[in-house]
Amino acid sequence: MKTATKTVVYDDELQLEAYRFEGIQQPFPNHFHEYYVIGLIEEGNRCLSCKSQEYSITKGNIVLFNPGDNHACVQNDHGTLDYRSINITKESMLNLTKEITGKRELPRFSPNVIFDNEATCYLRSLHKLIMKSSCEFGKEENLLLLISLLIQRYGQPFQNNIPEYHEEIEKACVFMKQHFSERIYLDQICRYAGLSKSTLLRAFTKSKGVTPYSYLENIRIGEAKKLLEQGASSIEAAMQTGFSDQSHFTNYFNRFIGLTPGLYRDIFLEKECRKEKTKDE
Repeated sequence: MKTATKTVVYDDELQLEAYRFEGIQQPFPNHFHEYYVIGLIEEGNRCLSCKSQEYSITKGNIVLFNPGDNHACVQNDHGTLDYRSINITKESMLNLTKEITGKRELPRFSPNVIFDNEATCYLRSLHKLIMKSSCEFGKEENLLLLISLLIQRYGQPFQNNIPEYHEEIEKACVFMKQHFSERIYLDQICRYAGLSKSTLLRAFTKSKGVTPYSYLENIRIGEAKKLLEQGASSIEAAMQTGFSDQSHFTNYFNRFIGLTPGLYRDIFLEKECRKEKTKDE
């Protein structure tokens, strides 16, 4: 069986993350990200569930996850998954769309699974350049070509799809983002949003694809990533982001990111060491 390897590189110039998972069998439970994910299946067969739709994804498929798109996937067979992706924050996407279209607005990509040879070429080339820390402008060129193609063929404005209780749900999200490091109760979220518990749960899950608690845990993971990138220890990241204990934090982080907090932190520590060595030379 192929040895599983997981690699993450952050590109300072492009302000995005590149992931490469090779030979993994790990399933990913229902979750979402607050950033865009553009991923390419290099090898493997998986069953993907995204926003209540089922997909069978295989070699050559590109997955497009908008911020907030809930998704889960498991291996279809006894094989392994080889997968490369780039993760783009909303702010970076706004800058890209401004550059490409002249309008500073967030696109919404649909469908979530596509097969597009031209997009695959751009994505694979971009990913390889990031992985080898290229400083050539071809890296940015591939990014702009990729996003331009995806917007043209698969992009729709976010505001075209306004869910029921949109304002109340967004208020609930704001409350959780403001208080993620504290112990939060459902009553507090409901009072802030102005909805009853049952209404909030139904409307929130319909709108976001996950429960309010799962949404809160995803926020905490996102904030923990930032702390780890800055050199915080696993226990510090757990305490500062509201997790009940380090074990809970480690298990949750590994389930949804695919790496342990310690390994994720080490990637950025090694990056800083390389920078320091370059300065000293």
